[in-house]
Amino acid sequence: MFTGLVECTGVIRSTQAIEGGARYRIETPFTTELALGDSVAVNGCCLTVDSLSDECVEFDLLSQTLQVTSLGQLKEGSICNLERAMGGNGRFGGHFVMGHIDTTAEVTSIRPVGQDHMVRIRIPADYSRYIIDKGSITIDGISLTIASIIQSNELEFWITPHTWQRTNMQAYGIGSIVNIEVDMIAKYVEKLFPKS
Repeated sequence: MFTGLVECTGVIRSTQAIEGGARYRIETPFTTELALGDSVAVNGCCLTVDSLSDECVEFDLLSQTLQVTSLGQLKEGSICNLERAMGGNGRFGGHFVMGHIDTTAEVTSIRPVGQDHMVRIRIPADYSRYIIDKGSITIDGISLTIASIIQSNELEFWITPHTWQRTNMQAYGIGSIVNIEVDMIAKYVEKLFPKS
C-alpha cells in the first residue's frame, strides 16, 4: 500500500533484458534503508527489491509489467518517481494507492501558470467511468486531484511547485506516456453495484 506522495526521484542506471522480462538498476537516495523483498513504487508501479548495492537497488520486471505500464520506455538516465511502501505508524496524506497500474495515458498539454503548472492528460475512454470532478487519480505514482474534466477522458491538473520540483514531471513533454492508477474505491463500487 502506498499514499501517492512521492518521496524522491531516482535515476535509471541500467536496463538489462532477462528471460521473461528485464532487470532495472536504479540509483536511489534511500538504498541503505531498504531490504531484500521490500516494495517500492517506481513511477507508481509496485516492484520488489531483488538486489542491493551501496547506492543502487535492482528490480526484476515481468514482461507483463513492461507491456501494460510505461516502464518499458525507461532507459539509462531516465528519472523515475519513488515511494516506499507505507509504514504502519506513518501519517496518511495522499489516497489509497495499490501500485497496480490500470492503464497508461498521454500528456496532451503542459504549461507554466504563475508559479504552478497546468498538465492535461488523455486517458483511454474505457477508464472515464472511474473519473469524477475533484476526484483522486495517480499519475506516475503521484496522488493528484482532478481539477477539471475537459472532455470525458481528458483531465486537467494543477501542479504545485513542491510537486513539480520533487517528481519526474519536469521531464514531461507533449506525447509523454504516463502510468495511471484510478481510484481503488471507484472500482470496488462498480463491482458492488454493477449496471443492470
